[in-house]
Amino acid sequence: PPVAAEMEQQLTSGASNRIIPILRALRTSLIFVYTVLLSLLLLRCRLSPSQYSSKRRREEEDTLRRRALAEDLDVSFGNDHRLRCSNSLFFGPSSYAVFCRSWVPVSGDLKGILLIIHGLNEHGGRYANFARQLTSSNFGVYAMDWIGHGGSDGLHGYVPSLDHVVADTGAFLEKIKSENSGIPCFLFGHSTGGAVVLKAASYTHIEEMLEGVILTSPALRVKPAHPIVGAMAPIFSVVAPKFQFKGANKRGIPVSRDPAAMLAKYSDPLVYTGPIRVRTGYEILRISSYLMRSFRSVTVPFFVLHGTADKVTDPLASQDLYNEAASKFKEIKLYDGFLHDLLFEPEREEIGQDIINWMEKRLSASLGNVDYIW
Repeated sequence: PPVAAEMEQQLTSGASNRIIPILRALRTSLIFVYTVLLSLLLLRCRLSPSQYSSKRRREEEDTLRRRALAEDLDVSFGNDHRLRCSNSLFFGPSSYAVFCRSWVPVSGDLKGILLIIHGLNEHGGRYANFARQLTSSNFGVYAMDWIGHGGSDGLHGYVPSLDHVVADTGAFLEKIKSENSGIPCFLFGHSTGGAVVLKAASYTHIEEMLEGVILTSPALRVKPAHPIVGAMAPIFSVVAPKFQFKGANKRGIPVSRDPAAMLAKYSDPLVYTGPIRVRTGYEILRISSYLMRSFRSVTVPFFVLHGTADKVTDPLASQDLYNEAASKFKEIKLYDGFLHDLLFEPEREEIGQDIINWMEKRLSASLGNVDYIW
């Protein structure tokens, strides 16, 4: 009937009127993205050998500058004679020189050793106060700076592959185990470092070296700012891996309720405060996607801690990890109203003690050959 035909035409026209502008906007966005990609590719091709050499030299100078700052950083607490502090370089599977620190109590039998893997843009030296708290409970502490972070090799803030960081973590843990025979070892990871630790522990040979892992504010459900960014990230990461997305700089997001801690972080020359680099961002999306698909296969004993007011990573993802993981010995603690950098919150001593208590529970359970769900 004519009325039905007219209604069908109106409905079709209405849908078209809604869809066509969307398609045009999408086409415009794609044209813009491909134009930027082509421009970057052409710019890259135009670089002469001398320009490449100059860029490489600047990156090497930056590494040496940061390494000198890392070595000069005083994390010894006024030469406290109760603990021994040292710095070293470690060459792992990635072939990059990785800057490492250690804090070991001078007297008393070690209960265990904790290896700290810091979060994006920071460095292991920031965890000196936590290390002091651990050593006072007779735990030895090591910290490893990622590639492109702290005193390690690489362009500041640039991570060519988080799999390199995972591999270096496993190799450094193996070195620690070989030098401390019979001492139980734990892995600690903050934010993206938590994602690194969880992926490392998914490998049987690494899990077998561990008594458990501790994750603070882990980056488990990271999403791109826009679907187009997610779609284009793999291409951008190849064409212009070191390019910086200025719109992705989240330095303004509060990560601690302690103003002094915020000031200390963002005035630290070893903390990268520039916009995130394309490859680094893509690597975070990639490891997050991998972990989200793998929660049910997690078997390592773990303790996950998260602030409910965290605006950087998702506390609900930590809850999902706890709910879905196959681990027999697991615990979660959500801190109401706390922000992202838990160990730099005003209640940092309490949080540090929660971690120590969990490790001691884990060691007691291990000695008794009993697993618990806490």
